[in-house]
Amino acid sequence: MMLIVKTPLGLEAVVKSKIELLDPGAEVVQSPYGLKGIVIVEKCSDQDRLLRLINDEVPEAEKVIKPEAVVPTNTAQILEVATALSRERIAPHESFAVRTHRRAHRSFTSIELNAKVGALIQQATDARVDLDNPDKIVSIEVVGDRTAISVLNGRTELRKMGPSKSSSWRFFNRVSVVQMPYLGTVEGAKEVGRRIGRFVQTFEVGELVIAPMGSVDARELATFIENVFEGIASRLEVQRRSYGRRPREVRVKVQDLYQLVLERRSEPILVFEPEGEEIYRLPSEVVKRVHGAKRVNILLGSREGIPKGVFRLATAVLDLCPDVTLPTELAAPAALIALYNLLKHEGHDVDSSPGCGADEEGYQRQEHPE
Repeated sequence: MMLIVKTPLGLEAVVKSKIELLDPGAEVVQSPYGLKGIVIVEKCSDQDRLLRLINDEVPEAEKVIKPEAVVPTNTAQILEVATALSRERIAPHESFAVRTHRRAHRSFTSIELNAKVGALIQQATDARVDLDNPDKIVSIEVVGDRTAISVLNGRTELRKMGPSKSSSWRFFNRVSVVQMPYLGTVEGAKEVGRRIGRFVQTFEVGELVIAPMGSVDARELATFIENVFEGIASRLEVQRRSYGRRPREVRVKVQDLYQLVLERRSEPILVFEPEGEEIYRLPSEVVKRVHGAKRVNILLGSREGIPKGVFRLATAVLDLCPDVTLPTELAAPAALIALYNLLKHEGHDVDSSPGCGADEEGYQRQEHPE
């Protein structure tokens, strides 16, 4: 077992063929033991050269691992060899994580093996465990009756949350999305309402305020609101299954647009309409005010835009994309992403302070998975 190549499911044969073209003399096995998503290079003329070529020429190869040791799939031997390799490769001042990929049924689970190997490595090296951003990764690939062990550079590992990133949800929890309802037809209200609900829940904004202007059709408004809740619920269910923390359900309110603006005129109010300035031109004093506010209100129109009289009471009127009219359901995500990145670009720490969506106790609860 000279190289282990991980692939998307269904592309094993493609990867095998491309490797054989790169090294015609190589012995390549796709889906050993019927395992999907893996190709094994058993023999090749030059291990390091082929590894480089696969990385450069085979985009279907998602990860290529060069085993430093191959042992029988036996817990005692895996522990012994992994500890010995780590003693040579991991310094006391470094951090490490153990990543085990166990395929098919075994007498041990990946989590159990990670814990055992990690404990022995810590004793042998005095290095600390860091599961999120380790300096070194002890890779254990169980393939049938053989197990490949390697010590990899953890800084090259692709991850969703690297050391240079911070969670954005705290900032979005400070934002109140004030959305004029999409009315006109029941079917339109239903579909757009559902999409808006999904989008605001995706960002976990502090609240969604549905803000009609004057009298509106009750049935259309009821349909819009009902489907906003449906969209929120469907996205929240996905978040609960996939997040490592407890997502917060977006609160929904209804308030007349004019009354809301008057009530919140002491807070930052950002209107997103084509008549405004491009968002990157937002004055620095407004950026600072937005950053320091407990609640930031963003106002979004619908089939009708935000009424011009509201502009006078707004902190700023902003244009997201000149000469482009965004669909109603895309306005909120576009505005949220643009505002977040503007504040980050200006050097503000927008990810640390709680806002209108939850009290401090609520934040403490959210940091732990259910």
